[in-house]
Amino acid sequence: MTTTLAESAASATPAASPAADPTMNPDTKAAKTPARNGSRLAVTRPATRVPQQKPSGKPDPTSHLSPQQIEELGRELDAIREEVLASRGAGDAAYIRRVIKTQRILEMGSRAVLLASLFPPAWLVGTAGLSVAKILENMEIGHNIMHGQWDWMRDPKIHSTSWEWDHASPAELWKHSHNELHHTYTNVIGRDNDLGYGIMRVDEDQRWVPAYLGQPFYNLINACLFEYGIAAYDLEIGKYLKHRKNGKDGKNGKDRATFRRDGTKVLHKIRQQVTKDYVVHPLLSGPSFLPTVGANAVANLVRNLWTHSVIMCGHFPEGVETFAKSSIEGETRGEWYLRQMIGSANISGSKAMHLMTGNLSHQIEHHLYPDLPSNRYAEIAPRVRDLMERYELRYVTGPLHQQVASAWMQVITLSLPNGVWENARTDPAGVARQGATAAARYGARAASRLLRRVVSRTS
Repeated sequence: MTTTLAESAASATPAASPAADPTMNPDTKAAKTPARNGSRLAVTRPATRVPQQKPSGKPDPTSHLSPQQIEELGRELDAIREEVLASRGAGDAAYIRRVIKTQRILEMGSRAVLLASLFPPAWLVGTAGLSVAKILENMEIGHNIMHGQWDWMRDPKIHSTSWEWDHASPAELWKHSHNELHHTYTNVIGRDNDLGYGIMRVDEDQRWVPAYLGQPFYNLINACLFEYGIAAYDLEIGKYLKHRKNGKDGKNGKDRATFRRDGTKVLHKIRQQVTKDYVVHPLLSGPSFLPTVGANAVANLVRNLWTHSVIMCGHFPEGVETFAKSSIEGETRGEWYLRQMIGSANISGSKAMHLMTGNLSHQIEHHLYPDLPSNRYAEIAPRVRDLMERYELRYVTGPLHQQVASAWMQVITLSLPNGVWENARTDPAGVARQGATAAARYGARAASRLLRRVVSRTS
């Protein structure tokens, strides 16, 4: 029988006194505690804990936890981590080497078959194989190696400092935006670029503007061109242009020289990818040049759609929490763990499905332990789930089709003002009238602003 949080707190955890524990004494100033490894956050231990209050009224799913319980949760998660670190060995090393070997054989074999892609059966087999090879390289191999999951092997060929993946974004830029920013500020609105990729509304408490009406379309385009979208936001184009517009070049962002340097790296990487897939390989195919170009384009599209879907499932489905910037001020190690747990979602499925997702189907476990070997996530997942249930936290998981549908429903619902989607079910005509009125007002304001600009420039 599963023990509830209340039962375990009453039976297993002795009550601490304010005198013995400064975290429980309201007259004691917050004491500094060591930051977790690699953290960019200032970590403090708060005297009291204030549940996250959202303007929308959405309840805080962690409000029932005390500071002491959260830190105990962190200690239990630390213990799991230490167990895995101590048990890494030859079996894990053999696993990643086997996956890399399989991926390379599959890619080379598929490209060889595509040399005869003029024949439809060869095109189908080669395109399917190349699609799978590209997914494996990006998800289970490249993503995880660049997280440092295999650095402990001390193999210079399988190391986060040397690996360059089959992707438009250079490894150096991706590691900064993903490892340093996304994994530090997971689901923090305004800090985590992975949350909506800077083009979508992802929370009811974000102010709605008419431009968000197009976010289902933006998301579809982003999915089809996902590797280029990743390269663009790794370059932080939107942030750079915003700072330039506001006259803050280099303040809390990239200066012009750094942006140009990074932009040159991205363009160089894109040129390498395009040359490989759309020039060299097709030229080697001779009379099969055009079918091979098409095969590479389809393989890249399949890889983009798959990776986008998997990543959407990790942070967008219903039940996943988002956070305000203010909520992470003074965040402790336990609170950081807590945010990863309720800000991520898993995908249930077979071993083959887990492999094809790069084990990001265990997104909760990955965000708790981003540098542990990916093949160990399935092993620790039941323990993490049991831990969350004991602390009465929701472990969000479901099959791929369910999670993808849930994520897209969030994208569509949040493209509209709060409450409109629900009202449309009961009063579609009324919602249509309101929408037309709002559009007319927005259009009138936009036209007025444009007219004032024209007048000011011509006067």
